[in-house]
Amino acid sequence: MTGLGEIALLAGAGLLAGVVGTAGGITSLISYPALLAVGLPALSANVANIVALVACWPGSALASQPELVGHGVWLRRWVPLSALGGAAGSLLLLSTPPGVFGRVVPFLVAAGSLALLAQPWLAARHQRHRGGRPSGAGGVVLPLGLIAMSVYNGYFGAGSGVMILALLLITAESRLATANALKNMVIGAGTLISAAAFAVFGPVDWTAVAPLGLGMFVGSTLGPRIARRLPATLLRRLVALIGIGLAIQLWIDPNG
Repeated sequence: MTGLGEIALLAGAGLLAGVVGTAGGITSLISYPALLAVGLPALSANVANIVALVACWPGSALASQPELVGHGVWLRRWVPLSALGGAAGSLLLLSTPPGVFGRVVPFLVAAGSLALLAQPWLAARHQRHRGGRPSGAGGVVLPLGLIAMSVYNGYFGAGSGVMILALLLITAESRLATANALKNMVIGAGTLISAAAFAVFGPVDWTAVAPLGLGMFVGSTLGPRIARRLPATLLRRLVALIGIGLAIQLWIDPNG
């Protein structure tokens, strides 16, 4: 992958993915098909995507300072668990034959898209059941849900941000912008561990990672700011429809 057109495509896709991913959690539904479009096979595209996603962590942290103030204890408690899940997911991916991965991808993309559509209903349901009372620790739901979704994020990740955002809205934080900032931090930790494992043990197409990651970093500095100001209903529905379309396409042709 050396053409200027392909590099520009990946940088632009990374920018858009970084914006919408850190604003709501749909990064891979944009970046993954861009990697397929430039000719990477499914497994190589997934590895490159996860490695590039590391660039979203520092960008979103810089842009989310107002929301993260006062949450240091929470982050110290749950970020290591997310990192553990990401490591497990990357090991699972490295030990899975490419053919098996190709067959699983369409269902993971579809699940991420449906989770994207369901998130507002889950958040509203949480608000009704809470009745304005402060959120508790979420019992076993938060740790079990967080580690399961972090494993999925390390394995593939499309839609994992939305799933984790919904989990946090239900169990830990009712304010969307703050839950979104916390989501970006726990996902970033898991992604960093996964990317390190791929860099050491897996083949990484760095020519694809570099432009995609650069775009993601720039986009991730904008996403949290957008999350503070704009309703995401239309964007959520459009990207979910794109994700479902991608799932259908990958089910028909696993090689993209």
